Amino acid sequence: MEITVKLAGNKKVTAEFDGYRVVSDQPKEDGGEALGPAPFDLFLASIATCAGYFVQSFCQTRGIPTDDILIVQSSEWDDEVHLIRKIDLEVRLPASFPEKYRASVIAAVNQCTVKKHLQQPPQIQVVTRNQV
Repeated sequence: MEITVKLAGNKKVTAEFDGYRVVSDQPKEDGGEALGPAPFDLFLASIATCAGYFVQSFCQTRGIPTDDILIVQSSEWDDEVHLIRKIDLEVRLPASFPEKYRASVIAAVNQCTVKKHLQQPPQIQVVTRNQV
């Protein structure tokens, strides 16, 4: 997949891929206009939404209703290194959720591709090139 990023002025940046356009910006207190989530917030949301996708797929395959299922993600920030130290994913299931599938839901979340990439990060290479 190729993603094209355009610098859209002030602190706003757009990414275009597969017919989508994602706008990111910085909060007003950081000099942005808050016209979209900050890039790091999109990164965090990708973890939670990936988990949601895998829970939803698991439930749909088994005919389990998903209306009352929530995934709540929280994180702990490490002020010393300025990075997140820990991310917690809590899958909130309704009381009617079949008990026999609770552990399997966790296994489904552990299949999240974003989570797997964090556990085995890819090499990232940065180069410069002149515009054609």
